[in-house]
Amino acid sequence: MINHNFRKLNIWKDEIQVAKETYAMTRLFPKEERYGLSSQIQHCSVSIPSNITEGSARSTDKHFKQYLENALGSSFEWETKLIIAFEIEYISMKTFEHLENKIQHIQNQIIKFMNSFK
Repeated sequence: MINHNFRKLNIWKDEIQVAKETYAMTRLFPKEERYGLSSQIQHCSVSIPSNITEGSARSTDKHFKQYLENALGSSFEWETKLIIAFEIEYISMKTFEHLENKIQHIQNQIIKFMNSFK
């Protein structure tokens, strides 16, 4: 059985940090967003490292790659929600640029990792 230690993967570590920053950011959203955009972006931020973790336990790299694809999809969904939060002025340009750079770095890491599989 092929098994990747998710705790040693930089993409997992980096995404855990983004999830923590996402929760800190959404605490500043208006209260009426608790079950709207706030909840949705939090879900995406947790989904990315969760997919990496679940995939790491799969028996083949092919199966792991499928979970990495899910993580990548969630990262693009997260980025879209970040853009919306910025466009409706829930976050500052500084916060937006900081988090956008982080998620794009993670997306590139995921793509490179996926491409390393045969």
